[in-house]
Amino acid sequence: MARDVGDPWLILALWGGGAVLALIGAMCYSELGAAFPWVGGDYIYLREAYHPFVAFLSGWASFTVGFGAAIAAGAMGFAAYVLQLFPSETPSTLQVKGIALVLLWGLTAVHAGGVGPGGFLQQVLTILKIGAIGFLVVGAFTVGQGDWQHLAIMPQKSVAGLGTLVVSFIFVTYAYSGWNAAGYIAGEIMNPTRSIPLTMIGGTLLVGALYGILNLVYFYALPLHILAEPPLMPVAEKAAVEMFGPVAANLVTIMLCISIAGAVSAMVWTGPRVYYAMAQDGFLPTFFSDTQQQAGAPVHSILLQSMWVTVLVLSGTFEQLVIYSGMIITMFTALTVGAVIILRQRKPQLVRPFRVPLYPVLPVIFILVSGVIMIILSLEKPVETFWACLTLSAGIPIYLFMRKSMSVPVS
Repeated sequence: MARDVGDPWLILALWGGGAVLALIGAMCYSELGAAFPWVGGDYIYLREAYHPFVAFLSGWASFTVGFGAAIAAGAMGFAAYVLQLFPSETPSTLQVKGIALVLLWGLTAVHAGGVGPGGFLQQVLTILKIGAIGFLVVGAFTVGQGDWQHLAIMPQKSVAGLGTLVVSFIFVTYAYSGWNAAGYIAGEIMNPTRSIPLTMIGGTLLVGALYGILNLVYFYALPLHILAEPPLMPVAEKAAVEMFGPVAANLVTIMLCISIAGAVSAMVWTGPRVYYAMAQDGFLPTFFSDTQQQAGAPVHSILLQSMWVTVLVLSGTFEQLVIYSGMIITMFTALTVGAVIILRQRKPQLVRPFRVPLYPVLPVIFILVSGVIMIILSLEKPVETFWACLTLSAGIPIYLFMRKSMSVPVS
């Protein structure tokens, strides 16, 4: 964003806009999650509101792009920070991908061990993640060497165009993605009708505040043009070197590696629950819904996901993966938010422990913003958009085959 947008205040505005959009989405998903407290998330909501075909494409998109590409991008981001601990070496593409795969399969092994070990690992990583960000923020404003005048430096180039801003906003929405994760594991949560709204809305507010403060730390540490210089990925490491020196920066880098590992772990944990729900409906072989001997974890679905992520890690770059996944994630998230409106009309008697405030204004705003993002992104990044659409289209013959071979009902 520093490279493409060129204005610190505009970057902060994009992060603020992303927080508002995520909060609206979290409120809409909270209504759906509390009404349908089952494992599966978007897949369940789309099946109930539209048609099994739409739900299947959502599940297919979650596998190939929504979770698959997001996990791959996160693992490669983790590798970029790890390599910052060894500045004497020249990082190679093979090193980045090798470290990413070690993280992926290490987390896969833990989560395949059952709900207990996976849940414990996620709790530990989440606590360490919040601690890492808190350490960086508190340290920056107490002992860090920075300058608020960095925010006053005028950009050296013209303001970014609308298309560039939308592409940058995709990176913001990618960073916020996960606000709906509680819906995927609703069936494994105690008192989900109450916990899901609290988790989604409260978590989104917390993350939005942390991201806003963290970006202020970066701008406090360094001027925009330095943040925009290669390497682009390890922004926190750059800021830490400037504020605390190289020794403290290494500590911050280690902590941020833990933070990113926590995000990847969450997706390795939640994604397979979608494929589990699809297998229960017959859209995948029942092999992928087998949890009998694995302490509640859908091990075969976890392994399936990690094998696909391995392919993505070996074939893509971080930036391409984010844009590639952003298009389809935006589309299905907008469809799911639209399910709130459809189900209000189709199933007015449905018990809704939580209701979206200011209905239907907030869902409509979310859908309209998502539509604008998809249109502009398709114009700005046609290659990534083409591959995303091709990936989605590949799910159609699979749906037809599974429906025919396994006698899946169409409505």
